Amino acid sequence: MTEKFWTKKDIRAFVDEHKFQSVEHIQSTLKDMFKDVLEEALKAELDTQLDYARYDQNKATKNSRNGYGKKTVHTEYGDMEIQVPRDRLGEFNPVVIKKNQTNVTGIEDQIVALYAKGVSTRDIQDHLQNLYGIEVSPTLISNITNKIVPLIKEWQSRPLQPVYAVVFLDAIHFKVKQDGAIVNKAAYMVIGVDLDGNKDVLGIWIGENESAKFWLSVLNELKNRGVQDILLVCVDNLTGFSQAISASFPKTDIQKCIIHQIRSSTRYVSYKDLKRVTADLKPIYKAPTEEAARAELDRFEEEWGTKYPLLVKSWRQNWEELSTFFAYPPELRKLIYTTNMIEGYHRQLRKVTKGKSIFPTDESLLKMLYLATMDVLRKWTGRVQNWGQILLQLTVFYPERVQVR
Repeated sequence: MTEKFWTKKDIRAFVDEHKFQSVEHIQSTLKDMFKDVLEEALKAELDTQLDYARYDQNKATKNSRNGYGKKTVHTEYGDMEIQVPRDRLGEFNPVVIKKNQTNVTGIEDQIVALYAKGVSTRDIQDHLQNLYGIEVSPTLISNITNKIVPLIKEWQSRPLQPVYAVVFLDAIHFKVKQDGAIVNKAAYMVIGVDLDGNKDVLGIWIGENESAKFWLSVLNELKNRGVQDILLVCVDNLTGFSQAISASFPKTDIQKCIIHQIRSSTRYVSYKDLKRVTADLKPIYKAPTEEAARAELDRFEEEWGTKYPLLVKSWRQNWEELSTFFAYPPELRKLIYTTNMIEGYHRQLRKVTKGKSIFPTDESLLKMLYLATMDVLRKWTGRVQNWGQILLQLTVFYPERVQVR
């Protein structure tokens, strides 16, 4: 047939010819057909490569057909043995089924896709067994997903933009097996917003529990990959974070996350007072100016300072970096006063990793986080909201550091 697809008439004739009695009968017949089509496709490839008809004596090549070899391949219809045509000089490189290829189901792509969605190794095995009747071992799954490791290394070392308007730093924690024990590991994440208003995940690093020292190494790596300047960095209240940032990017303004500050400072508050305390904190960070915010903090201290002195002390000690956002217009304030952007990214990662209570290695954790991140990045289209107005403000605040193209 010369048609690209079978017509309904062709299908009906096929059904009438075979008089199918069951689904299994249909599958068995299709399997046989699939085998025939594969073999004929390979023969056609060799015919094209040799460029002479069978038994033709007037050929332009010294090469010739040399019988067949047997090969077992995995297909959607199960394992099947096919005959692969050979050439005398061993130059035949088929495209339909490559020389060392034994899988024609797209199984490798499916394993990686399932792994990226957080599906466990056991469930991947069950899925492939139930759907295709193919048995895959945990080792095979690991070997297949290991093929993305070079991609991760390439992604993790790619050159970055010289200037970022805003960078968010935060870590997410997981349990990982190490030396026969289960330990807590931190996955350090960096999201950058460039001067075009585009978001990107700049890297993922797996380390011990979150520390300022490790963050310093991350920031230095960003510099080594081409980052020369960061206007604003948004962080949580990790001890030593500000010093690490200043050591790498001394001109960068630091904004500590207001939401993290509320959570950490209200640890000192009894449950019965919690709702009132958080309500009374709101006028501080919602104030129109820093001066008004300081007045609200004084008023808060008058109300709660005697009962919760440590809470007030925490706000006053961190005030310099909690109040950075007051210098900026509302559009930029909304972007930087919390680490919501990176926490939203973390929520997407948690959806994928929630079925994995313990990771066998750091590498297995990194593979899953990388694949999940690639899914997130595909959805990050377009610029940050109101970016044109934000960029205009940044050119005023940082005239020598922001060059509009």
